[in-house]
Amino acid sequence: MSTSPPREGSANPGSANGLDEKPRLSEHEKKANHIASEQKRRQAIREGFDRLTELVPGLEGQGRSESVVLKKTVDYMRAQLAERKRLVERVEGLGGHVEEGMR
Repeated sequence: MSTSPPREGSANPGSANGLDEKPRLSEHEKKANHIASEQKRRQAIREGFDRLTELVPGLEGQGRSESVVLKKTVDYMRAQLAERKRLVERVEGLGGHVEEGMR
């Protein structure tokens, strides 16, 4: 059994070492923060789709249907992978070497 008195600030460890607790956000502030972070997330998605329309042939200047952008991006990537495989096989068929990371 300990007979020592309770330590000061033991109920609130943050104040014992000089750190002030942050005030809790009101419901209005929480909602505003949530709305702002959701808008930021949606903007990042829009910018990603805009970049895809710049990179994938056939998407420039068209209205942006996200499902069309995704489908055409997948089709384009598959075509690029098939072309790279064909080129690797051609290089190796001619006696060249292709590093493993480039296959």
